[in-house]
Amino acid sequence: MQNSPNQSKSSRSSKGKVYLVGAGLGGATYLTLRGKELLESAEVLVYDALVDGELLRLVPSGCLRVDVGKRGGKPSTPQGEIDRLLVDYCCQGKRVVRLKSGDPLIFGRARSEVTALSAAGCNFELVPGISSVLAAPLMAGIPLTDKELSGAFAVVSGHQPNRLDWEALSRIDTLVVLMGGRNLGTIQERLQRYGRSRDRAIAIIRDGGRTTQAVWRGTLADILDRTAGVSLSPCVIVIGEVVRLQSVFQSMTHSSPLPLQGKTVLVTRAVEQSSMFAELLQERGATVVEMPALEIRPPSSWEALDRAIARLSDFNWLILTSSNGVDFFFERLAALGKDARSLVGVKIAVVGRKTAASLQQRNLIPDFIPPDFVADSLIEHFPESLQGKQILFPRVETGGREVLVKELTTRGATVTEVPAYQSACPDAIDPATLQAFKNQTIDIVTFASSKTAKNAYHLLVEALGKEFLCNTLERVCIASIGPQTTKTCNDLFGRTDIEAQEYTLEGLTRAIAR
Repeated sequence: MQNSPNQSKSSRSSKGKVYLVGAGLGGATYLTLRGKELLESAEVLVYDALVDGELLRLVPSGCLRVDVGKRGGKPSTPQGEIDRLLVDYCCQGKRVVRLKSGDPLIFGRARSEVTALSAAGCNFELVPGISSVLAAPLMAGIPLTDKELSGAFAVVSGHQPNRLDWEALSRIDTLVVLMGGRNLGTIQERLQRYGRSRDRAIAIIRDGGRTTQAVWRGTLADILDRTAGVSLSPCVIVIGEVVRLQSVFQSMTHSSPLPLQGKTVLVTRAVEQSSMFAELLQERGATVVEMPALEIRPPSSWEALDRAIARLSDFNWLILTSSNGVDFFFERLAALGKDARSLVGVKIAVVGRKTAASLQQRNLIPDFIPPDFVADSLIEHFPESLQGKQILFPRVETGGREVLVKELTTRGATVTEVPAYQSACPDAIDPATLQAFKNQTIDIVTFASSKTAKNAYHLLVEALGKEFLCNTLERVCIASIGPQTTKTCNDLFGRTDIEAQEYTLEGLTRAIAR
């Protein structure tokens, strides 16, 4: 939905636009495609507390993030201030995404924001989200309607129970209550006062649709005892006989538990790296927290690589040991007005399936991939004598594979090393990651390279202090992709708990799941 077309175009032409986007249940799994598209192009993100950090990582690196989270019992940004922020950023010509949990028009205070935007003549658009009203009961296996048990359901906010007509609500087959965790006792008492049986079924669903989802079932008589001492927020409460159908629907829709169900895994990665590893872990039930620990940049100078490209025909082999090496080499080749035809007569060796896949995306098939996906295996299984061979090795500017170069040279090859890219440590740790460590919610930390392990250690020590980090990691499993990374983890953290048998992201995922 967009604002009225009656407003003159001239009054809006110099302004930006605000998108009030429903985030659904909080994570990316149930975000709409329109919502994802808008997040990926946002210049300013204004977001609620219930929005998952996974969504924050969809926005561009230069996007301004403004946390206006509203959580019961904790300090929050006044609604008037949120309204002002949206208008101000829009009037600056920004593309603003106001990310709200669930659907923006279901208990989302959108009226105040829309009124302020309209009064200021700002462009805006409403983007629906999947509300927890419908999704949380479904994810818990509870139908809100049933031919025999429920011909209607009503949705209320439990935030201010004294404002509700409990006499009328008690006559409805199924009642769905949002934001009612802190007032559960009052809700229970009012329904019984107006005729609901003590045996009326009730379910409380916390973190609906996430891997941390928890469900408590009972009756109006015993639900307080069943949830005593438990923090229920954020939750959806379902009251009605349909709750008793949960076991039926769960048996039809749920298979055996996923191996990483209930586990939170930290993935250290490059800033611009895809989330393939995160997706592999999520498929096995994990909650994933991603930590950018590496920034990939062009080399400090292209001179050495340009000289090597100018004499490509002199080389027998091109060795590529990372996707970054593939990308930067071929992008530079194109920048110099050349393409893959310049490699006629040059064989290509790669280390790792991911590197090979990056090469194949450019319609090139490597001549040699070592069986164990590591540089040592490349030397051991090289398909021909290295004596007298001329080898071009585009690599990271510093901290690369010195052992590989040494072994190639020992066996008689002449290796031309050229910097194709450089890797650096980000300036600061991602806020969502930092909070996860402070809350001690991380179960497993993963490292897919020595460089990410070193950078992550530096960032965490700088943010948390060495003593706090060491104490936190005592309860955390440390997982490594291979021997070289394991050595680095042992040096930095004093141990490694899991090492992949196959040195790939798929292999590391399998090792963690086991």
